[in-house]
Amino acid sequence: MDSGTDDGTSGGGVAGLLLIAAAPIGRPDDASPRLAAALGAARIIAAEDTRRVRRLAAALGVPLTARIISYYDDVETPRAALLLAELQGGRDVLLITDAGMPGVSDPGYRIVAAAAAAGIRVSVLPGPSAVTAALAICGLPSDRFCFEGFPPRKPGERARRFAELAAEPRTLVFFESPRRLGVTLAGLAGAFGPDRRAAVCRELTKTHEEVRRGTLAELAGWATAGVLGEITLVVAGAPARPATVTGSAEAVADAVAEVAARVRSGSHRNAAITAVAKERGLPRAAVYDAVARSRKASRGGGPPR
Repeated sequence: MDSGTDDGTSGGGVAGLLLIAAAPIGRPDDASPRLAAALGAARIIAAEDTRRVRRLAAALGVPLTARIISYYDDVETPRAALLLAELQGGRDVLLITDAGMPGVSDPGYRIVAAAAAAGIRVSVLPGPSAVTAALAICGLPSDRFCFEGFPPRKPGERARRFAELAAEPRTLVFFESPRRLGVTLAGLAGAFGPDRRAAVCRELTKTHEEVRRGTLAELAGWATAGVLGEITLVVAGAPARPATVTGSAEAVADAVAEVAARVRSGSHRNAAITAVAKERGLPRAAVYDAVARSRKASRGGGPPR
């Protein structure tokens, strides 16, 4: 790398350059000539998986002469300090992850933040991204979107996160493990409603690429049979709601019916109450009390769990 060029390194300056490089998310031949050149010229490479970067270089026909430093989640903090010292000593560092862009649900944020705070030049070598690839292929609105990364693993935290997002009008993008996909889709169906549109993008750019489109309920049913591969999940944003009179008896009654429907679909009752109240612009307490009265009248039950 040479900082006097677009690939940038220290051209006689005191500090080195931190170059953030996107890696192919599937096919090695998606790598740009610029990435191949940067790998071949690098003297220090910080890689999420040292074996993966060696395989990528071999597939591109690029001999590596760099010192390769492993840089994954469990060692990110101490390795960020080590890499910062290298940069401050005038040595350039190429940061690359297994697939896609470093820092996007992958290690990278800490060293970028540290380098920026130290006044060290940071540049980016753009390339493939599962987020934008999934948005392009999913068939859902992509003019406005938000990226949520991996949903929480713990059921309670996951339910609360989905309740917070239920009224989000922008298209949502998640990463998810294939082992947890069915549970996540069922939780989304409960919090967002079973008819919300979504797309499961599996193995993007790879031999077995697949995009499964449908409602959250349909996709949750499909995922129960088991799914393999890298998963990017895209979910449509909340539809615009017609204006209602806040707190009116009719609006609250409609909200109670919607809470009941979401509970039948598998949502936690408190999460459903929070989401429905937010979506409809109603006080949560009013919806909570109405649900409690409805349960007591119909079943003789207590307050919502």
